[in-house]
Amino acid sequence: MDRRSFLTKAALGGAAATSLAAPVVAQTSPKITWRMTSSFPKSLDTIYGGAEFIAKAVSEATGGDFQIQVFAAGEIVGGLQAADAVTSGTVEACHTANYYYWGKDPTWALGATVPFALNARGMNAWMYYSGGIDLYNEFMAKQNLYALPAGNTGAQMGGWFRKEIKTVDDLKGLKMRIGGFAGKVLERLGLVPQQIAGGDIYAALEKGTIDGTEWIGPYDDEKLGFYKIAPYYYYPGWWEGGLTVHALFNLQKWNELPAQYKSILSNACMAANQDMLAKYDRKNTTAIQSLVAKGTQLRPFSPEIMQACFEAANATYAEIEATNPAFKKIWGSIKDFRKEWFFWSQVTEYNYDTFMMIQQRGGKL
Repeated sequence: MDRRSFLTKAALGGAAATSLAAPVVAQTSPKITWRMTSSFPKSLDTIYGGAEFIAKAVSEATGGDFQIQVFAAGEIVGGLQAADAVTSGTVEACHTANYYYWGKDPTWALGATVPFALNARGMNAWMYYSGGIDLYNEFMAKQNLYALPAGNTGAQMGGWFRKEIKTVDDLKGLKMRIGGFAGKVLERLGLVPQQIAGGDIYAALEKGTIDGTEWIGPYDDEKLGFYKIAPYYYYPGWWEGGLTVHALFNLQKWNELPAQYKSILSNACMAANQDMLAKYDRKNTTAIQSLVAKGTQLRPFSPEIMQACFEAANATYAEIEATNPAFKKIWGSIKDFRKEWFFWSQVTEYNYDTFMMIQQRGGKL
């Protein structure tokens, strides 16, 4: 057989194999269109952009066969109703911070972040390699949901205040917009928590409905303009050492997906998780300098306040664990890993980072 004849027959054979396989591929790669509602406005491009990242990655990986249409908060449902819309089947998916729903059950918050828990890297290690995703989804299945990490903000700031917060007594009677589980902890110290969606915070702060607010960090906070009406910017956000943003899927719709679509969607969420953290790490570095240039007064929470909050958090956890088995199971897993994580972190990362920060402050970088 000459070379030309062989190549011709091989090409025909390949074409025949492709045509025979096509019906099988078509059966396992259906055209699907989902809707994903976000809990965030489009103006917060980094956190809202996580949903767009997922949609784009899934579409590209499936040749457009699996489309996810993203809607900002308020376009279909309000930001704080996103999970309910997925549970009921109004939409197939949402992109949200699960501590928004802690009022249903405090266990919701554990998948996002809770006071004095893990930072972003620790949370990822727990989720992906300490059984966190499976453990959390045992609980989420009861909500008719399947959850995947799909973003992380990193450690957040402690918020904006009209006046300085120097002592624990300064927290008493203070009306503060604070999301999720942290408000319950701060109530023990006399603070009055308010749960307000991102798009409504500025107006509440401007009108004096609240005395302070936390949101995320320098990049998003600058966009929302809080520095114009509350000059004191505190750190750290001890209640959000590393907020995991989740993609939630209607459990029935998730189970109906072909295996390769589940894999593609899972990989897209994992990539979005890393992408969001990297974006925040880059954007916050310049935003914090911009805010200081505009007159923002940076203030650390005092050791007294930090210790009081830590003790209040522990007391709150103990109360919930006594009556909530699901919370106790997941929080127990996080606590066990937390001991290991912060032991390891102080060996290398802490010492390296501290040395480099000293160089930065000394003008040597």
